[in-house]
Parts: sequence; structure tokens; C-alpha cells
Amino acid sequence: MDAPNRPADGQRRRDRGQAAVETALVLPLIVAVVLALVQIGLLARDRILVVHSVREAARAAAVEPSTQAASASAWAATGLDRDKLQVEIAGSRTTGGLLKVTVRYRPDPAVPLVGRLFPAVTIEETLTVRVE
Repeated sequence: MDAPNRPADGQRRRDRGQAAVETALVLPLIVAVVLALVQIGLLARDRILVVHSVREAARAAAVEPSTQAASASAWAATGLDRDKLQVEIAGSRTTGGLLKVTVRYRPDPAVPLVGRLFPAVTIEETLTVRVE
């Protein structure tokens, strides 16, 4: 005789089936959230690399105030995609003058499934240095 609080074998099988269905329904949402977090992490990494590249570009521009020198230094310091990295310098190019260096980078979404959910962003950093 079955104990009064114990479910029958048929009831246990249905419960296991219910758990499988719930898992199948919730799992895509969990995967999407994890992939979104990965995409956000990659954008944060790109932001840090852009900050590093503008520092290096400003150092190079302080010694040799040319866009080519700043661009080459910004790319060499980080290895970001050259086609998506834009370096601009503005201001005085004479010794003692202030030079404003701006680096812009437009990364592609790295995670294909959730990349379409995020708008395309341009990461931009500016730094002002004195020309040596």
C-alpha cells in the first residue's frame, strides 16, 4: 500500500516532464543574458583599450605633433582594428602649445546573437598634452 504523502509513479514521471519543459523554456533566456553580459564585457575591454591608445597617441604627438605618428602609436599600443580606429589631433603644434588628441573606435558586435540587440557604439576619448 502506498504511503499517503508519497506521489504515485505516474505523478513523478509527469513532474520530471514538467521540469524538462520549464528548463527548455528558461534556458534560452539564461543563454541570452549570459551572451549579453559577454558583449558588455567586450565593450568594456574596448573602452579600456581606447583609453590606453589615446594616452600613447598623445605621448607620440607631444614629441612629434603629426597625425601619422599619433595614429601609428595608438594602433601599435593596442592592436585595435586599424580600419575602425580614427585619430585626430588639433591645437598648437609648436613647442609649449597644447595639442588635443582624440581617438575614436567603432567596434563590431562580437557576439552574433545579441550583437543585433545592442546599438552600434563609437567609443571616443580625448586627451590634451603640451608639445615638447
